[in-house]
Amino acid sequence: MLPAGAKKAQGPEIRLATPDDAAAIAGVLFAAFSPNREHYTPEAFDAVTLTPESVLDRLVEGPIWVAELDNEVVGTVSLTTEPEGLYVRSMAIKPSAQRMGIAKRLLDVIDEHAAANGYERIFLYTSYFILGAKELYEKQGFKWVRDTEAEEWHGTLGLEMDKKVERKTQNVARS
Repeated sequence: MLPAGAKKAQGPEIRLATPDDAAAIAGVLFAAFSPNREHYTPEAFDAVTLTPESVLDRLVEGPIWVAELDNEVVGTVSLTTEPEGLYVRSMAIKPSAQRMGIAKRLLDVIDEHAAANGYERIFLYTSYFILGAKELYEKQGFKWVRDTEAEEWHGTLGLEMDKKVERKTQNVARS
């Protein structure tokens, strides 16, 4: 039971990013990927930790969502379209906001976007050294496709995962 006058904590607000969010998104990426910096090559680390200017470029290339808690951007996910399907370019949650269900909420937004826009496949790349990432994606329906070679991504090993987009069908009452 909550004390008198206390409000129940609200979950994060998920919304489309705007250009004003570029610096905050860059900050989330840096905070989320820095604990694993030693596992990345310098080029790979630069690729996952964008500058605000690079975030602005990505805003033109596809949708980016942010998760806010108490008016602070604590999570982000960005997408782009590739010939192979809808590509999750990056997803990150600040360490202080991890284990709060934010990643699942962002992945749900991706699923809704993919279904609403007629995509058949969503795919992403991750690394085994990001603890819990593969398991999180598997819980959301992603499957392992293949291990990637270091030459494919700035000298860093990883894995490709994908999922088929579930089509939402409407139940039509028949007389």
